[in-house]
Amino acid sequence: MIVEIITPEKKLFAGDTTMVRVPGSMGSFQILNNHAPIVSTLDKGVIIIRKPDGVELTFEINSGLVECKKNKIVILVE
Repeated sequence: MIVEIITPEKKLFAGDTTMVRVPGSMGSFQILNNHAPIVSTLDKGVIIIRKPDGVELTFEINSGLVECKKNKIVILVE
């Protein structure tokens, strides 16, 4: 899966991942390969990304939006 995390000022992350966990407004959820298309608002919390080599990255956010479609995930954060 390709993931991009974008703020109004810059791109925080862009690359290949095996798992993304986001703080959805209705509760935290994770996105894996071949996930159904989804658009969701995000609340304050932590985004966790697992890269193909197993390394996990974390990003603290205040709010945002996530869109997943055809194994491409775009996350707009504040």
